[in-house]
Amino acid sequence: MEVLTMTVARRLCATCLRAFPLCLPLFATPTGQDPISMHPIRSALLLVLVMLGRPAAGQTADGSVDELVPQTLLGLLHAPQVQKELGLTGARLEALESFFQQIDGPWFRSRNQPPAEGRKVVRQLERRAWDWLTSRLPTAKLQRLRQIELRSQGVRSLLREDVARAVNLDADQRRELLELARATESARAALAAAIRSGTSIESARDAAEKAQQEEQGAFQRILRPNQLQALSDRIGPPFDTSTLTRVYPMAPELPQTDQWINSPPLTLNSLRGKVVLVHFYAFQCHNCHANFPHYKRWHEKYPGDVVVIGIQTPETSAERDPQRVRLAAEEEGLEFPILIDIDRQAWNGWSNTMWPTIYVIDKRGYLRMWWQGELNWEGATGDQTIERLIDRLREES
Repeated sequence: MEVLTMTVARRLCATCLRAFPLCLPLFATPTGQDPISMHPIRSALLLVLVMLGRPAAGQTADGSVDELVPQTLLGLLHAPQVQKELGLTGARLEALESFFQQIDGPWFRSRNQPPAEGRKVVRQLERRAWDWLTSRLPTAKLQRLRQIELRSQGVRSLLREDVARAVNLDADQRRELLELARATESARAALAAAIRSGTSIESARDAAEKAQQEEQGAFQRILRPNQLQALSDRIGPPFDTSTLTRVYPMAPELPQTDQWINSPPLTLNSLRGKVVLVHFYAFQCHNCHANFPHYKRWHEKYPGDVVVIGIQTPETSAERDPQRVRLAAEEEGLEFPILIDIDRQAWNGWSNTMWPTIYVIDKRGYLRMWWQGELNWEGATGDQTIERLIDRLREES
């Protein structure tokens, strides 16, 4: 459930947390109460919780702060724990995963769109998801999903109009919760700016942590006892969204082409039951070459249940020549399957943004993490992180 870059922190905040917000806890647990520890999930979609009737996506107590409420629905639907809670097993699960084939591509690509555009895409996909679910799940299961979604949105759920009314927040309470949310976002933006600039991040990190902690714990101070009880009733029985391990889309399918090296044309669907490592590279890219030894080692270390696939997407004119791509692969000793992506169909389908990028896909075809840049850049140990994940995924059924 990780998105990692050249260094552990670099570029993590801006794109991934916006698109897949399941990583930062936003609701602290009141002492002695049900863990209303609503952690936002690392995924990308919101759907508004309405206990009866069709949910209205994106509704908040203040329409101008829609972006402050984490969009978590799609990530929840991809988590096996949630699927089990909703009774989505067997034929129902197969039908759900077929539905994912329709929505996961746009969802995954939304991570690289401007925030407002990305949220619009997600809202549309959430409506489609609710339409699909409403015709297939009983009312009790739909209500349970709404409760889980509310938990996953954390203290930010109190910014939603339906929740604010159910809890009977007054104007002062709404204003204070909104100010705390904005303060947290401002502190996170300052931290992201410090990371991008390469300057010292200690003070910005401390400020972001302090703002987040203040927001997490504030609802216990702001809400009155009867309001806390109303909130507890609203979110239903405990469900810990912070432990979900699969909250990303299913991987986009590879384009159909006969331009392959070391293999006949492959599809991810045909590789179900195996862990798949897909990496985008360009053969004249220096940073890509730094990762080649790891790819070759994984190809040799896991000969049966792990498949390494390279996708050579060109940046230079030389990299657009299939023959030169083949020759370069032979010279580098790359013996794993390679898709020659001259027309950038794979690059665009995955909305990839840089060379190199490595994606880890589990046996059922779900994305589990990706890493942008050199695996060992500036002392990073991305290769070890990926190998630990591979070992876990090999044990999954």
